[in-house]
Amino acid sequence: MRGFPMVLIASLLAASCAAAAELPAIVHRPAVDVYAQPAFDAAKLTTLKRDDKVTISAQQGLWYELLMPEGKPGYVRVNDVRLEYASAEGGEANMRALLSGKAGEGRVTETAGVRGIDESDLKSASFNAAQLKSMVGYRVNAPVAAGWAEERGWQATTVAYAGDAKAGKDAAAPAGKSGSSKGTTARTVGSVLGSSIGGGLGSAIGGASKAIPKSEAELTEEELALGPEITGRILGARPLWQNADAQRRVNLVGRWVASQTSRPELPWTFGVIDTSEVNAFAAPGGYILVTRGLYQLLSSDSELAAALAHEITHCVQRDHYNVIRKQELANAGKDVALSATDAGKDSLAGSYARSYAEKNGAAIMLTSLDRKAEFRADEGAEYYLARSGMNPLELYSLLQKLTALGTDSAALAQLYKTHPSFDARIDHIDERGFGALEPYTMREF
Repeated sequence: MRGFPMVLIASLLAASCAAAAELPAIVHRPAVDVYAQPAFDAAKLTTLKRDDKVTISAQQGLWYELLMPEGKPGYVRVNDVRLEYASAEGGEANMRALLSGKAGEGRVTETAGVRGIDESDLKSASFNAAQLKSMVGYRVNAPVAAGWAEERGWQATTVAYAGDAKAGKDAAAPAGKSGSSKGTTARTVGSVLGSSIGGGLGSAIGGASKAIPKSEAELTEEELALGPEITGRILGARPLWQNADAQRRVNLVGRWVASQTSRPELPWTFGVIDTSEVNAFAAPGGYILVTRGLYQLLSSDSELAAALAHEITHCVQRDHYNVIRKQELANAGKDVALSATDAGKDSLAGSYARSYAEKNGAAIMLTSLDRKAEFRADEGAEYYLARSGMNPLELYSLLQKLTALGTDSAALAQLYKTHPSFDARIDHIDERGFGALEPYTMREF
């Protein structure tokens, strides 16, 4: 969005018959200039020092409004200070202060008594073909998303990213067509358990896996088969939110960001599922779901893009797909993966995907990735935001807002189980720095 409406705490809380909230924060840079307006060319009111305590009264775009001793507001950038984790009592008030929903229906989701999607839900849920068809029906192509982005002033920007996946650059032999011979079957199904999965699983298994060549085409075929099978089961646990505008919007924003990655050719498909918890799921092959609870907490298109960019990076980097491969290899003591499979009229990858999903459901979506994968997804999100014409600080702002919800928020229970803490993720961003992205942190959207 080109403009950012001021989020005034007092007016928001008056509407909900609650007292105004003030968010405590602390300066974590050696020196932070406070501006009279949310703009770098505004007059400077004062300079704060590291560890100075401040109080945030509102947020405007990527600026926090501070309560100043003189009674006049002052403004600092969202990465100049760090919000404190909310207490059990303060999380709801903080949510209304900084997380008032503008992306959905302009209201804040109540989180008391939230029962999130747990592993048992995703493992036992049936495949919902009708819901998956509905989700795919909202898919948009790259030109449509580009036209929509242009209307919002987003321009694609060339930004080199050393960590970008090199999809399509695979040096292995090209994939052959799936055949009915046992040799071809063993090779194709075995490619799920190919090399490149990391060590620690035993030299015998490792040696066997390295003996199985695999190509980029084979890996992608397996991803594309697994994605719908897993997504259909997530939708079996929680259906799509019946809000056509939200479904269209999440696909337009998501497709635009995905077009800036190294894998724009994936069938990128996005959806909002009907649960008030705050979470998101990235299934292999470019199928991404966010919860209604997360969607309604986001204040702008750019903030929605930040949430989606993190999940998009997981798909680009094949993070959950690689976990599946590790799990299957660890369970392949009797060489099940290399045995012949009668796929009938179906592709071997499709047969494998159904077999995996029937056994495991979509529980893989609640498997914790290692911290490096999560930190890499944050970094990738920043680069994809910059490439999409947005400010990489949108992710920083989102993590700050989630921090303000507090560790006792029921809506965040599953997110805390599967991700590093928000302050750990922000710490990593600060320690890594923005480097080549620094110029793009001056953007206002």
